[in-house]
Amino acid sequence: MIFDAIAEFAQALPPGRGLMGLDLGTKTIGVAVSDRLLSAATPLETVIRVKFTDDAARLAGIAAKREIGGLILGLPANMDGTEGPRAQSTRAFARNLTRLASFAGLPIAFWDERLSTVAAERALLEADTSRKRRAEVIDAVAAGYILQGALDRLRHLRASS
Repeated sequence: MIFDAIAEFAQALPPGRGLMGLDLGTKTIGVAVSDRLLSAATPLETVIRVKFTDDAARLAGIAAKREIGGLILGLPANMDGTEGPRAQSTRAFARNLTRLASFAGLPIAFWDERLSTVAAERALLEADTSRKRRAEVIDAVAAGYILQGALDRLRHLRASS
């Protein structure tokens, strides 16, 4: 089930399960996961995109192994807040996931990913990561930034209720 509002997404989350954050690119998918307390995001891996069914199977495997309770997809909005072709592609990816048995009933929400890759690149540069290693992990680190933003918002929602 896809939620546009993060508060509605929060209501649909099963207790005691982590979240998975995705940074969808045309060639790769950055994957990050949270702990079961929904406090910290950890970059996990970068999936090389092949075709939707293979990509979805890989993500389903990760979700099952880690007992994921919901997905956060980075939504690549334009700097003025409008949605272009990449955002539409991300929404289509989410819709296609909901049609698969392995993702049935799994809450899905979007999180504004503007500048997440820039932040990830900056963090990797500050950590003196080599150019080769940055290329290998940038998408997973960006997914971590996306997921952490959503986790922080969820924590704020829990604190104010």
